[in-house]
Amino acid sequence: MKTPRLGERLVALIVLTVLLFSPPLILLFDRATNAGLSWLPLYLFIAWAAVIVLAAWLMEHQHDDQGGA
Repeated sequence: MKTPRLGERLVALIVLTVLLFSPPLILLFDRATNAGLSWLPLYLFIAWAAVIVLAAWLMEHQHDDQGGA
């Protein structure tokens, strides 16, 4: 059974996603290192994977904080 707070948690996930993929944060990782490589592809992959994992966890996890019967 899904909790009534699932909607609030999904909205929080959307806000986190918007923040992770906002241009100011992305520009922090779009800098070349000494080897001439950028951290941007690694950051984008990790951030996208984290959003997918969190969304899957929210949708599949059985929450026990319902209180009551």
